[in-house]
Amino acid sequence: MSVPKLRALLASPTAPAQTAAEELRQTYDWVPLDEAEEVVALGGDGFMLQTLHAMLERRRLLPVFGMNLGTVGFLMNDWGLDGLTQRLERARPFRVAPLAMTATTVEGETCVLPAINEASLLRETRQTAKLEVTINGRIVIPELVCDGILVATPAGSTAYNFSAQGPILPLGSALLALTPISPFRPRRWRGAILPEKTRIDIRVLEADKRPVSAVADQREIREVCSVHVEIDRMRDLTLLFDPEHALDDRITMEQFIA
Repeated sequence: MSVPKLRALLASPTAPAQTAAEELRQTYDWVPLDEAEEVVALGGDGFMLQTLHAMLERRRLLPVFGMNLGTVGFLMNDWGLDGLTQRLERARPFRVAPLAMTATTVEGETCVLPAINEASLLRETRQTAKLEVTINGRIVIPELVCDGILVATPAGSTAYNFSAQGPILPLGSALLALTPISPFRPRRWRGAILPEKTRIDIRVLEADKRPVSAVADQREIREVCSVHVEIDRMRDLTLLFDPEHALDDRITMEQFIA
């Protein structure tokens, strides 16, 4: 007979999540996060991202089983009080490799941030951004005039990337989406699908006149002059899902939702 795993319970500060957390605390046994082998997270996709980023910062990566008490809940399972132990024992793991975004500001400061969904560059003022795009050391677009550009993982391809008319990438496809945001020149370029091992460098042209910020999921660096993005295979994250949830199937089916 298998030994039950030690599990920690985390909840977003919203009323529904806090109420659900209290019900779970009265029904199941939990341990502090530092002692846990798995995590149950209550909230929406935003709280799931916060939980994963917190683990990346602490450098202690645990499997996370999310239950949706937010709005969309794409990265979450359905909420349910009963049979949680059995659900956790049957859960399927999905590994997600984050991006590593290295941003350098116009003042010469460098910051490295992880991005689970996407790393994006966005214009800060009314003026369009002018960006030079380099792939694996080769300049492929000398000047992209746009509102911005983003690099999305398969897990994040249904979020901001899809809203910007980028492609949906199947989970496990080992691909990245490079998607422009409101491109003006070149007019016909709508992005690229790249192998996950690709090294992507974006240089901000006229950075003083046309300031650009870099955003890794929910964290922003202002007034950058260059950004380097690549996959970080050294810090794979594990999400747990009910067998019938099938995250990979949900990502595929997003392409057919009107």
